[in-house]
Amino acid sequence: MDVLPLVNEGLGNSAYVVDLGDGGALVVDPERDPRRCLDLLEQHGLTARFAVETHLHADFVSGGRELVGIGAELLAPAGSHLSFPHRPLEDGDELALGGLTLEVIATPGHTPEHLAYLLRDGSWPLGLFSGGTLMAGGVARPDLLSPEQTEPLARAAYRSITGRLLTLPDDLPVHPTHGGGSFCSAAPGGERTTTIGQERASNPLLVGDPDEDAFVERLLGGLGTYPPYFLELRDVNRAGPRVLGPQPPTLPRLSLDEADTAMADGAQLVDVRSVEAFAAGHIPGSVSIPWRVQFATWLGWLVRRDRPVVFIADDTVDRTDLVWAAWTIGYERLTGELADGVAAWQAADRGLSCARLVGREGAKGRQVVDVRQRSEFAAGHAPGALHVELGSLTEDTQTVPSGPVLLHCGHGERAMSAASLLERAGHRDIAVFAGGPDDLGRLAVEA
Repeated sequence: MDVLPLVNEGLGNSAYVVDLGDGGALVVDPERDPRRCLDLLEQHGLTARFAVETHLHADFVSGGRELVGIGAELLAPAGSHLSFPHRPLEDGDELALGGLTLEVIATPGHTPEHLAYLLRDGSWPLGLFSGGTLMAGGVARPDLLSPEQTEPLARAAYRSITGRLLTLPDDLPVHPTHGGGSFCSAAPGGERTTTIGQERASNPLLVGDPDEDAFVERLLGGLGTYPPYFLELRDVNRAGPRVLGPQPPTLPRLSLDEADTAMADGAQLVDVRSVEAFAAGHIPGSVSIPWRVQFATWLGWLVRRDRPVVFIADDTVDRTDLVWAAWTIGYERLTGELADGVAAWQAADRGLSCARLVGREGAKGRQVVDVRQRSEFAAGHAPGALHVELGSLTEDTQTVPSGPVLLHCGHGERAMSAASLLERAGHRDIAVFAGGPDDLGRLAVEA
């Protein structure tokens, strides 16, 4: 079986193109941007015959409907209750895919409707597409629906894994959707794929053959925060996202007057330039979200999905990739970009703000504020550092002292985002550290 992964490093997810051996392909959990999938199909001389979903995704907009537009049949859990044409699947269903068979296995846990898919050649198992029920070194989180459903779903995950998946052969390859870097994950490992035996032996949630209570305690104890847009995309995927097609998207260029009108109507300025460019001069009130592979996650964390967006960019940013990144997480209210960016602002005799970007010498005498995730902080942080996750600053900036502070993260991008949010809220004596915690000196580790 030839399984071709399509990894989205920013969201921490994988889709898979499976060569069915007859010129057709099965695409598992495709994301909305179809370009890489279409390129891969063309490179291998394949036609997408089936697109299959393991569950209703909370972290990205499904690309299943995009593939239907080029002739694929969409398969999805019956429990998803999709409101558009598809073939609903139930536990125990078997589908003939050329000379192969796809067996459907109900695996609730990450979500109630979750299905895993075992691909077989006759009775011989070839691979398991486990979605989020079982991952390399972890399990996908069960807390994305409601607090009332979190523990019942965690218990369902235990039964799905121990009663269904761990009964499969130890050498069976496992191809999860979620992986390291995904905020859908709980206790994720660094690998993208795994085997049943490897997870039985080394998955932190499964080692020592825990009973159900112990498993649930481990799973729920490892949950961190997640972007607020996660609470909206299940409904988007159930209703059916708008089909965009493979044509390159455009980002309108706005005059200063048009940008002013958009901002007066509630649009948020999002500056996607580098940390250094933003520090040198930026439009007051703009939010810094530097363009990088994690861009979509932080756009979804720092800007409401229903709010129009006007971008500030420069020639280092590919506009097509920028728009697809936003569309992939359901951000479609993209008003455009300010033509000529900060230069247009300056040409109109409007002032720019600057951010202080400092090294180790400039850090002296400042309260260190670490804006990384809780798990990162626990693994090692500067002594005396105050921990305030970046995502929390959209709701409450008062957790950061008003005195001289030094913001830092892993490389500077999140710290600059934090600085822009604090500046917008009226904080003034802020510096951003150009480096990570290791550069600040000896680290403390949480017990």
